[in-house]
Amino acid sequence: MLRLGFSSCPNDTFMFHALVHGLVPDAPAVDVVMEDIEALNRRALEPGGDALPLSKLSVGAWARVRERYAVLDAGAALGRGCGPLVVAKRACDLAELRERRIAVPGLGTTAHALLRMFGPEHTAVPMRFDAVMPAVERGEVDAGLIIHESRFTYPEHGLVQVADLGEVWEADTGLPLPLGVIVADRSLDPELRAGFERALAASVRHAWEHPEASRAYVERFAQEMERSVCDRHIALYVNDFSASLGTQGRAAIDTFVERFAAL
Repeated sequence: MLRLGFSSCPNDTFMFHALVHGLVPDAPAVDVVMEDIEALNRRALEPGGDALPLSKLSVGAWARVRERYAVLDAGAALGRGCGPLVVAKRACDLAELRERRIAVPGLGTTAHALLRMFGPEHTAVPMRFDAVMPAVERGEVDAGLIIHESRFTYPEHGLVQVADLGEVWEADTGLPLPLGVIVADRSLDPELRAGFERALAASVRHAWEHPEASRAYVERFAQEMERSVCDRHIALYVNDFSASLGTQGRAAIDTFVERFAAL
């Protein structure tokens, strides 16, 4: 049985539902490890960590372990209009946050890599993604870098958008933004890896064809997230690139890796 790591976010549970519930013919059996994306990043990044043979990783983390892991064609969170946001309690320019404390959802995330690429020098304060907005609200940090469903709910916390780093990326590169990918250890048997890749693509297609089938599974792990927010989350992060990266998706990842290497 293959150990597989992905997050509890609606886009992941939506895509993987059919695969982990035996709804994809000939899919390999998997043992699911469900964790926050930064926890999955750390498994891959930390020497001696409990690395998984198959896992969701931030593209910013994969850039550091790409000699060990290969990106699979299916399962990516990659697209347009889906970038991380910098938020604060008052309106300001991104440049005004120079040398300020900014809460980030993990130092290994793609979001933090983008802030390093396009933002000012700052003091990063890492924490779980769902702790970022409360930290900004309480004034513990000067701003926050938000991902996942926080993109839809930050106004409810009295916060304002300072910058959309996805928009900055797209304007600078002309490419969609690669956020997260599913990777496989390069030591895995090639046929096994290819079989899992096909099964994952089939699982994504099943999710689109039977959107209500995964509803209970998605909502079980989304916890207090409202159904409408779940639906918007899935619609934004599960798109054509999730079924297959294609040439443009691969180009976006390659460009990100080049930019990351220059940091």
